[in-house]
Order: sequence, then structure tokens, then C-alpha cells
Amino acid sequence: MKFRPCIDLLDGRVSQVVGSTLNSDDVSGTTVNFSAETSARSYAEMYDRDRLFGGHVIKLGQHELNEVQVREALEAFPGGLQVGGGINADNCRIYLEQGASHVIVTSFVFKDGQISLKNLTKLEEEAGRKNLVLDLSCRRKESGSGFFVCTDRWKKFTDFTVDADNIALLADHCDEFLVHGIDVEGKQQGIEEDLVRLLGEQCKIPVTYAGGVRSLDDMDHIESLGLGRVDATIGSALDVFGGELSYEAVVKWHRARNE
Repeated sequence: MKFRPCIDLLDGRVSQVVGSTLNSDDVSGTTVNFSAETSARSYAEMYDRDRLFGGHVIKLGQHELNEVQVREALEAFPGGLQVGGGINADNCRIYLEQGASHVIVTSFVFKDGQISLKNLTKLEEEAGRKNLVLDLSCRRKESGSGFFVCTDRWKKFTDFTVDADNIALLADHCDEFLVHGIDVEGKQQGIEEDLVRLLGEQCKIPVTYAGGVRSLDDMDHIESLGLGRVDATIGSALDVFGGELSYEAVVKWHRARNE
């Protein structure tokens, strides 16, 4: 199991937000847990220093300064970061040429509440399967139901369930999955246990879970529930994002398992 770092960009600044408060039209009503004074480049340099590959840079909205921050982060850690947010078949190569290891995609593949195999095929052709991460961020429609992929800043449910058959279907078209537990993301209230267990049992390609991690005990819990197959990212809880969990302690935890 690996720790996968993150850089989320809101209005051109490195931020941590409660993802479920993102609005589909603008970002004015977003609950912001943290907004950094330092640049995305500085975070990327830190991740490069600590050799933490496979983290992601996510653009929350299409603010022009987000693009500047992405470009500078990729320059600082070429080949070390994945990029998501507004990625489609027309622009995916731009980020790969700038130094992204992968592009992360949701909405282009899941259109009008359904999966578009046409768009997925086009994206796979343009980016290459080995450079593609599919974002299956999901939530339950109601208590006790399965998990459904959500799009448009997690406001719209699709009819696509995150289950064994669908995971196997998509695994043939991408290199990795990124999965946020939407209902717990950004809240530091613990992980979505059933989702982590499902990912550990069913994912045969690399998968990164995000949502609710607040301590090293939570990381241990993901390692156990996910059978050691599910990597995890940590956002608002980290001290480098204004939280109380030591980034250096998490790096030490990661190195104990990967060196």
C-alpha cells in the first residue's frame, strides 16, 4: 500500500475543500477547509523530494490560474503527478506533454447519466491506456444501496454502479482508478469502509481511495480492509494543509511499506 499525495486547485490556489459542496456552475458556495499561501510548485517539489509518485493535481473549476499552477507543478515533478479536472480527448495530450504521468477523467466518459463507451474509446486512443486514470468517485443513492458514480462536481448521479462487473469492464481500458468516497470526503470523520473493502476485493489494477482519512490508524484500516491493494490519499487532515496529522509521519509510514 502506498500514500498518494494530492494538490487540489481552487481559483488558482492550493486548497482543501468539502467536495460535496462544490457547485456545478461556480465555486462560490464551496466549503473551503484550507487555502495555501504557497504554490502548487512548492508542494510538487516536496513530493519529488520524498519520491512520492502517483499523486494527483485536480483542477476544481476552470480558473485560468489553475492552469498556470498545474503547469508549474508538472515542471517541478515531471512524471510524478497525475492531472484531473476538465480532461477530455481534445486536451489530454497537452497535460501528458507537459509532464503528467496520467490524466484523470470522469465527466467525459460518463455523459448524461450513463457511460459513453464511444468517448472512452476515443480517450483511450488519444491518451493511451497506460496514461489513463478513470475517476469512479461515488456515493450511495440511499442507505444500504450500492455505490453509484457521480459527475459534474459530484452533483449528478449516473446509473453506473461501482461493482465487480463494472470494475472489470473498465479495467481493460485504463491503467488505474481514483475513487473518492463522496459522502465522507473532506470531513475528517473516517473512511467509507464498505467502499474500501469492495475496491480491495475487486480491483485488479492500481486504485487510490480518497475520503475521510484523519489518522495513521485510518491508513492501517484501509490497508487491512483493502487487502494491501488499495492506496490512499490524505487531504485536509495533513498539517501541510492545515490539519493535525503530520505529513512527515505519513511519509515515514509509506516508506516502511515501500522501501
